[in-house]
Amino acid sequence: MTDLTKFIAGLPKAELHVHHVGSASPRIVAELAARHEGTSPVPADPAALATYFEFRDFAHFIEIYLSVVDLIRDAEDVRLLTYEIGRELSRQQVRYAELTVTPYSSVKRGIPAPAFCEAIEDARTGARRDFGVDLAWCFDIPGEAGLPAAEETLRVALEERPDGLISFGLGGPEIGVPRPQFKPHFDRARAAGLHSVPHAGETTGPETIWDAIRELGAERIGHGIAAAQDESLMAYLAEHQIPLEVCPTSNLRTRAVTDLAEHPIAKLVAAGVPVSVNSDDPPMFGTTLEQEYAVAADLLGLDRAGVTELARGAVRHSFLSASGKAALLAEIDAYAAG
Repeated sequence: MTDLTKFIAGLPKAELHVHHVGSASPRIVAELAARHEGTSPVPADPAALATYFEFRDFAHFIEIYLSVVDLIRDAEDVRLLTYEIGRELSRQQVRYAELTVTPYSSVKRGIPAPAFCEAIEDARTGARRDFGVDLAWCFDIPGEAGLPAAEETLRVALEERPDGLISFGLGGPEIGVPRPQFKPHFDRARAAGLHSVPHAGETTGPETIWDAIRELGAERIGHGIAAAQDESLMAYLAEHQIPLEVCPTSNLRTRAVTDLAEHPIAKLVAAGVPVSVNSDDPPMFGTTLEQEYAVAADLLGLDRAGVTELARGAVRHSFLSASGKAALLAEIDAYAAG
């Protein structure tokens, strides 16, 4: 282990772009697959999951992702998954994480919305108590399911309003799923006090990011790497301090970039665009948040001070309370000084 790798491992962190089901460890996925054996293509052998999680392209990734989503069939599955995510995050010294949660996928599979929200909240309480991790929720529209999914996601968000809910998002495929159609849903979510954090510019061009900003009032952008193709967009993001939630290994594994050496994070940072580094769907992509920090350090030429500033940036770009930010920033500074 290099000195920088060891430093990253102990560094207190925040994560802003990590998916709920996509964070299920191979152990948990295999356990759920075994529980539902015979009714799912997902292998119940953890060793076989690495092969199962080899994606041909983004569309294949969505297909495999949804097969894992289908393993979450009752409230206890939801609670177990969420609690175990807290355990895994704590092993990486993550103190705060904004988890992208897609309630529509579970509600349409028969889990009542109140039971779903009770399960994630019970797990949130347990994760804080047992692991020292604070979890918050971004309720996410699965774009491939269209306007009915948007309406149901908004309904669950506004009617159930679990304590950890802080933001409203949009995920899934971008091609064939225009952002502007979801403007009324984001307008209502923002009016109710939720932050706007849609995915955009992952597998499409800069125009999707412009739509997310102009139509959806985006305060942060999930991925957003296509901004590097548009100088005026990079200047806008820098001027208005709209951060991008960058996930390098995810972009490689879904073929959004063909080689890590071609990843545009360095160009974005050089243009003054604020970024955080995140793991997206870590077990599916064979990565961790620690590994993403190491990747970013390599791409950006960072030393300990640079990596520390990357961690500080994630806290500053988060929707954590002012007192929570101050406490976590102080912990990061104390670690770096020590």
